[in-house]
Amino acid sequence: MSEPITKVDGATVRDDFNAINAVLHYTRAAHFVGLWKSELALIAKYFPDHSARLLEAGCGAGRVAVGLWHQGYRDITGFDFASELVDQARNLAQEQGITGLTFLQADATRLETCHLLDDMLFDGVVFMFNGLMQIPGRENRRATLRGLHRLCRPGGHLIFTTHDRDDPKDVKEWAREAERWARGEQNPRLVEFGDRYFSDDNGNTFMHLPDRKEVLDELAATGWTYLESATRNELASETPKVRNFSDNCTFWVVQK
Repeated sequence: MSEPITKVDGATVRDDFNAINAVLHYTRAAHFVGLWKSELALIAKYFPDHSARLLEAGCGAGRVAVGLWHQGYRDITGFDFASELVDQARNLAQEQGITGLTFLQADATRLETCHLLDDMLFDGVVFMFNGLMQIPGRENRRATLRGLHRLCRPGGHLIFTTHDRDDPKDVKEWAREAERWARGEQNPRLVEFGDRYFSDDNGNTFMHLPDRKEVLDELAATGWTYLESATRNELASETPKVRNFSDNCTFWVVQK
């Protein structure tokens, strides 16, 4: 008798990130890929003061936080809900003799339960490498956006990234996927249209791909004001290491 099919949920994603192949993948990126030129371009634009207090959601193995420390930022708190990745981030900072970085284990969808963040306000938040869209369920992503909004000072900025259904090269595939959903023949583990769940050498990956309207609707519903968006390729010419690590994506900048 076959086991019942379960939907991808937060526990699924956490377990996938804690799996050895994923831990090795993100740890290698933290050590050898580092901060992207496109990430730094927007962070330097919206957080020109290196004394700014920054929060990194989905910090993984420390790639962005450690990269920002080397750029002169000294007040950074990162969190991730995958304990194995948080351990790797702490180890990386320790290996490099870095002080001033704090790495916490916390669930982005339930930030009110992370009491280490109580009474803290940040000048800005970054949520890189499509981390927001690796949260299954629209209401969970909205809970994350509301939680980050609460932790950001008035006027503060949030920078995050997405992969998008609006990409012209994927129009036909998404049309076929819509037909599968209309017939009820989609992958039964998916939560909503736009979801993907796939496996490769780095393990299992969940990703929700929104269109532009969906992102703007989510921002409006959670109190954020949209400022600008641009693709990675529009922002910078990335190194081969970055291009091999990730496909092109869209950066979004919003304000509280």
